[in-house]
Amino acid sequence: MSAFSHSHNPSTSTLTAGFRLGTSGALAPTSSNGASRPKSANLVPTNSITTKDGVTVRARIDPTLTVDEVIKSLCLNLKIKDPAVMFALRDETDELVTNDNLRKKIKSKVGLKLVNAPALEAAEIVEKLSMKDDKTLRLTLFSLQKFIREGQFASEFLQRDGLRELLDVINISHGNTLAYALSAMQNLMDLDRGWSNLDNSFISTIVQILSSPQSLINVCRPATAILKKLVEADPLSAPGPVLPSTSRSPPSAPPGSVYRYGFDVVYGQMRKEKGLLETVVTRLGSADTAMVLYSMMLINSLLSHATDARWEEFIGELERLNVRKAVIRLMSSHTIEDLTSCILDFQVNMVRVTYRKKTSPVEPDVNPAHYDALEEIWHASKLEEHVAERQWSLLGFASDNMYDEFGDVGVLGLNCLKQFSQRDSEFFSEVVLEQLGRAEERRCPVARASNEVVELLLEHWAIFAPGYSTSTTFQPFFLNFYKVHALALKFFLHMWTESGSSVDDFPRIVALTRSQLHIALNEENSRAWHEVENDFLEAEYRAVRDRQMKELEEEDDFMTKVPVRNLRAKLYKESYEFVRQQRLQCLMQGAWFVNAIPLSSPVPKDTDNGMKYIHFCDSSAKFPVRNGLEDLPERIDISQISEIATGTCAAPPHVLRDQNDLPPPTPLTPSPLSFSVLNAAGESLADQIAPDQSRWADWTDALQMLRKDGGHMASQETAGFVQALTEIGLKIKLLDLTGEKVDIPSGLVAGPPPNNTDFFFSDLDS
Repeated sequence: MSAFSHSHNPSTSTLTAGFRLGTSGALAPTSSNGASRPKSANLVPTNSITTKDGVTVRARIDPTLTVDEVIKSLCLNLKIKDPAVMFALRDETDELVTNDNLRKKIKSKVGLKLVNAPALEAAEIVEKLSMKDDKTLRLTLFSLQKFIREGQFASEFLQRDGLRELLDVINISHGNTLAYALSAMQNLMDLDRGWSNLDNSFISTIVQILSSPQSLINVCRPATAILKKLVEADPLSAPGPVLPSTSRSPPSAPPGSVYRYGFDVVYGQMRKEKGLLETVVTRLGSADTAMVLYSMMLINSLLSHATDARWEEFIGELERLNVRKAVIRLMSSHTIEDLTSCILDFQVNMVRVTYRKKTSPVEPDVNPAHYDALEEIWHASKLEEHVAERQWSLLGFASDNMYDEFGDVGVLGLNCLKQFSQRDSEFFSEVVLEQLGRAEERRCPVARASNEVVELLLEHWAIFAPGYSTSTTFQPFFLNFYKVHALALKFFLHMWTESGSSVDDFPRIVALTRSQLHIALNEENSRAWHEVENDFLEAEYRAVRDRQMKELEEEDDFMTKVPVRNLRAKLYKESYEFVRQQRLQCLMQGAWFVNAIPLSSPVPKDTDNGMKYIHFCDSSAKFPVRNGLEDLPERIDISQISEIATGTCAAPPHVLRDQNDLPPPTPLTPSPLSFSVLNAAGESLADQIAPDQSRWADWTDALQMLRKDGGHMASQETAGFVQALTEIGLKIKLLDLTGEKVDIPSGLVAGPPPNNTDFFFSDLDS
């Protein structure tokens, strides 16, 4: 999973943070080179402690003591009569002091406060919640939002039936009181315990809140986050062994587990509230960046967790609402810095959707939607006005078997042809009728050409398998898949006509189209759409042919044959997994970073679940790190990590740095080697600057890859490694064939099936 360190006030000395990924409290053995450990490490700092009565004392606290021992000692020395169990320590920001963070706060000389223990705080808050007085509720809920994130407080709150009181408040509240109550509920749900008994009525309430146009933005934000959390509380996402991607049978959730909701439960309630999904998509155009981000997060979670039973219905609804267009608009938004990660996650989800459509067979006999799509294509052709019976060959199909005709492109190919026929039905019918007016050998098989263009686009965007994507930049043209397909198909038809092609020339026009695709879709994240349209619609055959001939001189065209493309797809997946494992090993080995200054407060992003930690320490100098946990006393729970944001912070002033280690300081300017680790509330758990580009790529991409859905890559370096390994592997694999001059066919034709089953397969002797 993932994690890091803390930012420091520029006026204090800048510390170096050493990190290493650990598993279940154990630490992988490694060592770090650097200066020796500071000799002053054993000195006990002095902290100021303020009592409930306002008395402030100075105390030297032994960092080897537990919090309970420190409190007992304070009560004894300050002659406090109440039992020590009634007290707790908090810092100046009201963060609870625990055994995990005590040493750090002592070392940093943080001011501490002796306050009520979490048990007393919880009892008082639960009592006030039951009063249902609006003013009291607002003040109580405001405190509850903060305290509920603490494990000790949450346990006491839940034991006192606080959740029931909070749910009652949500049911009767509105305005800011409701916003505070939902925020408290959102923060409680981040603990992944204590909310396993939420029923459909609660989910329905959240859905109704989101659907209401009267709901305030500060109400909709936590409500959206709660719905997202319920979607992700899927039995398949429960901590433990990761199930194979082919297995969608959810395991039964153990008693008390919150992983008992998921997509079907939430979407079932969403369907009852007409217009909710449309409202969520509409909010992608909100002026409130946080609201946009929460909406993107919910959509991504729904896409990642959609089940087979409702997948087609849900994806169809998103397509109808044109969510892709809404996301494309966000790509050019001025608030893009906060949305980059979510948009890249959406692209990865769309890769999965596209691949699944490509591999879903067209079965008009059993799927009414497929039958209806073919009906619409036929009606758009207007061939029924010229022929008495339907003949699919007139549209360019080789047979009437749609399962076979769309065998390589599946439902994606069917949808593309349907979109092409519907977007401009007059043009479509003219093209079809024009082809019928030609001699049979001169006709362009429109349907076959459409499917071929789909395959070329899948090849261009490297959609070889679900969950694998090396894109680190926005791909607005990919999200416009149907429109690009229409342009490329028009280009194909234009080249066919202008060159006077016949059926035997089909592969040549395919090659021309592939060449033009690479030109038109180049530099996708920076090109204007009108330039793409011009490249496809205004191209001249002779110019395209001349350029393609030059390209063929540099590259053997057998690399584009189907078997070679399939081999490249297989090697691509292997290379991706190899690089992923290498990046994860970098986390296990550990590294040193400079603590940085965050330039803004990040907004919350997607959440991970995990059982591992990243262990770290703060030090004014590097020192050799021994095996074990002694040298890395601090840790960050991976389950608290929500997102890895890049380019978010600047190097502190007056940093002592090795010339070869870090780039020159640029105060308050984002460092390209910086990254922040964020929790679900948008708070930074660590703000770091890597010593070099390689270390930055290793850690940012490894932390992204640890996400259960694969995440997205942050660096071109990692993406380049995957592509390079793929191409090297491909060339090595092909050496045996090319060396022996083995002919690689363009495709393989299956022979006739056996007449009977009276046969067996035998192992051949090597």
